[in-house]
Amino acid sequence: MPGRLYLCATPIGNLEDITYRAVRILKEVDLIAAEDTRHTKKLLNHLEINTPLTSYHEHNKATKGPILIEKLKEGLNIALVSDAGTPGISDPGEDLVRLAHENNILVTPVPGASAVISGLIISGLSTRRFAFEGFLPADNKERKERLKKLSKEDRTIVLYEAPHRLSKTLEALYEALGNRKISIIRELTKQYEEVKQCTLEESIIYYQEVSPKGEFVLVIEGLSDEEMKEIEIKKWETISIDEHFKLYIDEGKDQKEAMKLVAKDRGISKREVYQIIHQIK
Repeated sequence: MPGRLYLCATPIGNLEDITYRAVRILKEVDLIAAEDTRHTKKLLNHLEINTPLTSYHEHNKATKGPILIEKLKEGLNIALVSDAGTPGISDPGEDLVRLAHENNILVTPVPGASAVISGLIISGLSTRRFAFEGFLPADNKERKERLKKLSKEDRTIVLYEAPHRLSKTLEALYEALGNRKISIIRELTKQYEEVKQCTLEESIIYYQEVSPKGEFVLVIEGLSDEEMKEIEIKKWETISIDEHFKLYIDEGKDQKEAMKLVAKDRGISKREVYQIIHQIK
């Protein structure tokens, strides 16, 4: 009978950020696959856990993944852990989970700490709807394309960033998104945990004077309904009202419905559209 793959959340800062269940599972499984075995060994020593460790990370996932799958097929139970937080989020764990499903191996979450959720809930920004982007692409072209898409995002945006790239990322965000509100969360659940609420422009000035330290979660406000409406209206400015009207007629709309839709798209009255259309005719 095949074993089971457990996705075990580990502390993101404070060593107490681990559940009783996670401790039990880490003790009971046959093997723990860790992103950094040296880092995980310190946690296991603190918890007095002696389960064998093996490495599974971005640089060996192509070769190590199939090996772990074979062990699971043989009946071994394996716990997957990342350096911090929940595995499978912005790390190679997602590849192992995909392989497990392809090989009919049960995958079980062992929930716990998550920097995404922890940062979001203390940000002071809207938590109702959010978009998690992890780390922005390192490649400049891909980065610009991703930021261009994010500039139209109306949900709260959550990013990860390392200290040595923080200033550059804040500048890129300001250039692409404008002067949005941002909460910069540093050292989550650690002794020097900090939440800085400001605008992107203020954050750039601040980190010109202060050297960034620690790991960061960036939470940025999405576009407001008013801003979304402005973008939608501007989209139609490249064509005339008559051309806009004809687009809907070509789609099969009748004249009354077409004029109503044009007015809604452009944020103007139906009367104004009617006058322009009939004036042209």
